[in-house]
Parts: sequence; structure tokens; C-alpha cells
Amino acid sequence: MASTLAPQALPPARTGGNLLDDDVALLEGLRREGAAALEDDCRVFGALTDTPEAIRDGFDANDHPPELVRYDQDGERADTLEFHPAWHRLMGLSVEHGVAGAAWADPRPGAHVARAAKFLMVAQAEAGITCPLAMTFSCVPALRLADTTAGWEPLVTSGIYDPAAAPTDEKRGALIGMALTERSGGSDVQTSTTVAVPDGSGAWRVSGAKWFVSAAQSDAFFVLAQTGGGLSLLLVPRMTADGALNGLRFDRLKPKLGNRSNPTAEVELEDAHGVLVGEEGHGVRAIMAMIGGTRHDCVLGSTAVMRLGTAEAIHWAANRVAFGRRLAEQPAMRAVLADLALESEAATAGALRLARATEAAHRGDRDEATFARLAAPVLKYWTCKRAPQHLGEALECQGGFGYIEESRLARAYREAPLMSVWEGSGNVQALDVLRALGRSPDALDAVLGEVALAEGASPVLDAELDALRAVRPDAADEGGARLLAGRLARAIQASLLVRHAPDAVADAFCATRIGAAAGRTFGELGPDVDAAAIVERAAPGGSA
Repeated sequence: MASTLAPQALPPARTGGNLLDDDVALLEGLRREGAAALEDDCRVFGALTDTPEAIRDGFDANDHPPELVRYDQDGERADTLEFHPAWHRLMGLSVEHGVAGAAWADPRPGAHVARAAKFLMVAQAEAGITCPLAMTFSCVPALRLADTTAGWEPLVTSGIYDPAAAPTDEKRGALIGMALTERSGGSDVQTSTTVAVPDGSGAWRVSGAKWFVSAAQSDAFFVLAQTGGGLSLLLVPRMTADGALNGLRFDRLKPKLGNRSNPTAEVELEDAHGVLVGEEGHGVRAIMAMIGGTRHDCVLGSTAVMRLGTAEAIHWAANRVAFGRRLAEQPAMRAVLADLALESEAATAGALRLARATEAAHRGDRDEATFARLAAPVLKYWTCKRAPQHLGEALECQGGFGYIEESRLARAYREAPLMSVWEGSGNVQALDVLRALGRSPDALDAVLGEVALAEGASPVLDAELDALRAVRPDAADEGGARLLAGRLARAIQASLLVRHAPDAVADAFCATRIGAAAGRTFGELGPDVDAAAIVERAAPGGSA
């Protein structure tokens, strides 16, 4: 009998839920990866980040991006940044709930995993704020490389949002940024022309130009510069002790494709005061202590936009009628929704497993550190590559509405490619996979050991595991680096789903992502997949 449902107005906006409880994969992952004791704290944050006000703040922060004010009313050079109040509300909410550096001061097991879950939730409200949050969280291992930077850690981990441009001793909390990229090259930082010379007091004077300084409002920046000993890392405060700009001139803010609420600037440095971080001449090694964390947050950021896309697409399809039936009831649409849900759940499982590994590594677990050394670039490569395709498909589920600015997915679609660009492009990650295989031979065994925890439960995954065991690290070549990185990422995700997700999810993922099935576009699930069960599991509250 044909349905008599009539077409109706646009579906109601999805708001007022809880981004933890409405995301089964996230909640299960939080518990599984060691943060169950912090669940209630995350639940409070999950409610706060899905209010109408928080969602509106995300729109407002993008509709009113920051402005660079070069001169004050007296005509003096000021180089200050002015933000819409929505930016400060979202930043304050995030910092005060531990998404910046506070997890480093929290001795409870699972603190970093809980922080990863919160990052994933707030990024759905507004991705732009996650850049300063990511850098401020990830800077702590780098700060610990030098006694001269020790005073910054209490500010970074305070859990206090203090946006004032003021000297360090007047701050209650601080944000940290990076100034690495120059016009001469992006990832090729060895070509840096910025220089630093000793000033005779144990500090350095830094001069040069940086082409891409993100979170330009930060209270201090890690800067790569050439010294007598080679490329070195220095920490350069924004302000001097007397309240003046520390040799910094902000030339302009970048007009970016997305991430518009986050100010990215071209900055010139002239005799800026800085202190050495790590060993002179080993600046890349020193900054990698920080970039390891920001790369993980790129994985979380991609996972966040995929979860947003999945939730919005399912909600739309459950509330939209076409040809006499709800879109979610139509098999072709249901297959697409299920496929979006598979990708989102797999990304969530991988991201939280990596969070547990990195937390354990920082606590001294060598086995987890070995696993993370290879799993981090593998998951960064694959998850960030999948996000733009995923968001494009989710946007298409909403049709024309998805392409206009009233949809949350138009903004998310612009954000999706960014995580693959930031902190090392796809090629950089794939080549880092080869570097890890060459320098840490045990890393491949650690990753395959993780995959093997699901051995015997899926013939498809077993066959892929056997094939990956035949990989010779010393024979891997650059031309096949991306293929290998993708295979390893999907194997990690598949193992997690086989062990922890319902059979409908795990079987469908293995059947469509592993071995010869890899490479399908979204929605090509086939008739044997229980698409309805997968969609129901992924549906946000009230949307199933």
C-alpha cells in the first residue's frame, strides 16, 4: 500500500541534544579506551556544545571573522585582533572544560582520552576554535624540553581562558601558536630564512618573515629559525615585559577557503626576543614533540566533521518526505546513510584508540609509543583524506539546502579538506609512514599486533592481515606509500570494529573497505548489508 505522507516544510534544526549520548560510537569508545570515570564530565560538555546558543555562536563566529587592527587611536602600531563575542564564548567554554592544556595537569587515567572526546564534540559546533586549542594542548611536551619555558606550562594547563594581550606575568591562562611556514616552502622547513642570533644574556633575537601563522592571537609562538648550529626552535612571546609587541608585525590576515573564524596571519619578526627550545640545530626534532599532538587533533577534527555530516544527513532524511515516503525509508538513501555511518564510526574508533596510545606513551608505556609512532601518520593520512568525500556525500543528502549557508554542512564542507593540509599533507604522512618503518622496525609489528587482536573473527580481515604481514619495511617505496598507509589505517579500523561494534557494522565495513572492495564510493554497500541497523545505531536522538 502506498504511503500517504505529504511533502512538508524543511526539517526542524537538530539541536538541544547531547553530543555524547547521541553518538553511540563515541560513548562506547570513551568507555573502552579508559575514560569511563570521566564520562559524566564529558556528558556535561556534550550538552553544552549542542545547545541552540552554541550552534548559533558557530555561525556568528564565521559570519563575523576576526579583524586585524594595525594602529590604535593615537596612530601607534597596535597589531591587535578583534573577535566577535561568539568566538570568545566558544573558546571560554572549551578551555574551561579542559579541551586546551588542562589534561596535562590532570593525573586521572583517561584524561587525554576524555579531552579527545570533548575536542570531537566542540569541533562540531565550530571547527575554527580547534586550531588554538590543538596547539595549546600539544605544546606541553615541547615546553618541557627547556627550563627557560617552564613558566609557560602553568598558564597553558590552567584551564582559564584569558584573551587579553598582556605580558606573561599578568596572564592567568595562555594560548600557544606556531610560526613555521615561509614563502620558500611549506613542509620543507629546512629552507627557512628566518634567523636568530644570541643576545648575550642566554636569549636570542629572531628576525624574518613567516607566511602562515595560525591562531595569530596566541600569547607565544614556536618559531623555527636558522642559528649558527643549524635550524633551531625558539619560543617567542607576543608581548614584552613592559607590554609592547615583541618585535612582531602582523601584515595581513589570510582570506581562507574555510576556518574563517580562526585568524591566520603573515607576520614579520624584527629582533624579537626568544628562548631556545631543545638543542640548537635540532629544531625539527623539537617541534615534532608538539606536531605529534596536533596531527592527532587533525584526526579528531576530521572525525568531528564526519560525525556532524552523518548526524545531519540522518536527521534530514528521517524528517524529509519525497515521493510519498521519508527519505530514510528509501533503500538508495538508506544505503548512503549507512555508509556515512560506517565511515564515521570507524574514524571515531581509530581516533580514540590513538588517544589512548598517545596518553599511555606520555606516561611511559613504550609498547603504546611504538604503536602510536606508526598509527598516528597512518590514521592522519586516511581519516583526513576521507573527510572531504564524506562531507560531500552528506551535503548531497540534504540536496540544495546542504549547499546554502543556513545548513551546517556548507561550513563543514569547507573545513573538511583543511585537516589533510595542516600538519603535513597526505604525501608527508605517507612518507612519514615509510620513515617510521625504516627507523622503528617494531612499529609495523605493533600495528599488526593490534590488528591481530581480531584474528579469526573475519575471513576478509584475516586475508588482509596475512598480506600485510608479508610487507617488507625495507622494500617499501615512495610510489606505494599512500596505498600502504591507507591499507594499514583501514586494517586498524576494521580490527576495532570487528572486536567492539555490532556485527552489522563490522561485517559491512570489512566487506566494503578491505582488500579488493576498497575504493568504492559512498552508498555502494550491496544487498547483504543491514543498512537499517547501521543507520539506527548512528542516528542522533529522535532521528531514527
